[in-house]
Amino acid sequence: MPARTPEDCDRLFAEHVNAGDLEALLALYEPGCSLVPADGGVATGHAAIREVLGRLVAMRPAIRTEIVKTLRTGDDLAIVYNDWSMTAKHADGTPIERSGKALEIVRRRADGTWRFAIDDPFARG
Repeated sequence: MPARTPEDCDRLFAEHVNAGDLEALLALYEPGCSLVPADGGVATGHAAIREVLGRLVAMRPAIRTEIVKTLRTGDDLAIVYNDWSMTAKHADGTPIERSGKALEIVRRRADGTWRFAIDDPFARG
């Protein structure tokens, strides 16, 4: 299911991560999108983003997102602020808990669907 609103990008992200569906996750990103992983680097393009999201999906996390605010500029560009939390386990069973305050720029495509153009899950702390 494609994102029909800017907020759908985050809702579907959580749904696809929780389902372990890497291909559906990648479909939420523009081909030239940039994603900022936890190490602060930048992954640009589907190949680099696949690597980052593949590691995330492999952890089999449970992710929850809460959309805080959406700012639209015109009909085809928006900034989405969301607070997220994640639980997972290391290979040895040790629990992992992470959270962040994301800022994402999403863009509407010609077919009316929305995709991430820039995704920074740690932008606001």
